[in-house]
Amino acid sequence: MAEYEGILLGMGNPLLDISAVVDEDFLKKYDVQLNNAILAEDKHLPMYDEMSSKFTVEYIAGGATQNSIRVAQWMLQIPGATSYMGCIGKDKYGEEMTKNSQSAGVNVHYYVDEAAPTGTCAVCVVGGERSLIANLSAANCYKADHLKKPENWALVEKAKYIYIAGFFLTVSPESIQLVAEHAAAANKVFTMNLSAPFICEFFKDAQEKALPYVDYVFGNETEARTFSKVHGWETDNVEEIAIKISQWPKASGTYKRITVITQGADPVVVAQDGKVSKYPVILLPKEKLVDTNGAGDAFVGGFLSQLVKEKPIEECVRAGCYASNVIIQRSGCTYPEKPDFS
Repeated sequence: MAEYEGILLGMGNPLLDISAVVDEDFLKKYDVQLNNAILAEDKHLPMYDEMSSKFTVEYIAGGATQNSIRVAQWMLQIPGATSYMGCIGKDKYGEEMTKNSQSAGVNVHYYVDEAAPTGTCAVCVVGGERSLIANLSAANCYKADHLKKPENWALVEKAKYIYIAGFFLTVSPESIQLVAEHAAAANKVFTMNLSAPFICEFFKDAQEKALPYVDYVFGNETEARTFSKVHGWETDNVEEIAIKISQWPKASGTYKRITVITQGADPVVVAQDGKVSKYPVILLPKEKLVDTNGAGDAFVGGFLSQLVKEKPIEECVRAGCYASNVIIQRSGCTYPEKPDFS
């Protein structure tokens, strides 16, 4: 399957998820909301130790982009079809993550920072819903210099599809710009995610600078509504917002932008050419839900696994829904040995 080698490249923040089922008091104490994702402030730093002393924690390889790439790799079942770059620390978490990703079949080129520890993300689960608090640490140290090294830039050259979560906008907008411009010049498919309300609010300029290059915009309903609010669109209607995002000016005319917005158990909204299509998701009985951590990432991974095969959009969405349905029945962004998707 040489044609698929390195076809999909991801760049982002590789984080180790520290996941536990917590209680409402814990959420209140640290002032965190379910279904949200934030960067850790000083007040959050004690929570990582407190979680492991008070609750049963699991350590799971995470980071939004890395999750999506691993899921795409799992769906494709072609070793080395995907590659990934990001920054980890020189420590046991970093070693573990490298081993983990390589055995999953992803060709990882991590930049290893000598000083900062590997980044972590607290995943607080209550009633199956999750709240994410990321302490980026080493992930925040990624530099465009690493990307420019011939052995790393070769991954960019090789890829035909590129995916970067919006979270990476806080780390290396320069790297995003380099890859985005390359994709536009070489007629490659460049995809990004809105990722979190705070990205749309506080990294608006960086997001707007990248957006013209983005051929597929992913996001969920909360992020879409935040994007609308920030841009003064005065609508909460997800379908209208999806259309407006797809009509945002483009740097290259090769592809028309497509916006794909997930809405939890409600249908997936796909906007292209000024029109919206809706696709129902696979409904899951509440008692089968373990946690929603990685659900959106898995959707993107499943979607991209079919996009790289040039399948029609409804197949891409179907694969996305399949993958997220698998992931929400397990802890974190993990999956069985083989997919059962036909």
